[in-house]
Amino acid sequence: MDEARTVIDFYKKELYRIGWRIQYQAKKQRKHECSLTYEPVRPDSAAAQLEQKLLVQQLLAALPSQQARTIIQELYLQGKTEAQAAKALNMSQQAVNKWKQKTLKQLCQMMSS
Repeated sequence: MDEARTVIDFYKKELYRIGWRIQYQAKKQRKHECSLTYEPVRPDSAAAQLEQKLLVQQLLAALPSQQARTIIQELYLQGKTEAQAAKALNMSQQAVNKWKQKTLKQLCQMMSS
């Protein structure tokens, strides 16, 4: 009985550690993402679609850098991968990723203020 108890305790500790790691990774990921609780709305009418397009255009126009605008447009509006965008912009994929992260953070701050 004592052996069974130690095995159970061992696996409880392991499950606790695994759960803690998962929570830590999720918290770390949330820290780098936008904290807005935004649920995308599927526009039902042409007016709603136009309104969303105008909002996106306004947000992109408010970005201080043309490079940031181009990267966001290529990645999200044109659906390109980071590697494809990097090749088109003659820069490294890592640079595109850093620009993307920086720009998304700026957009998040602009939307929450």
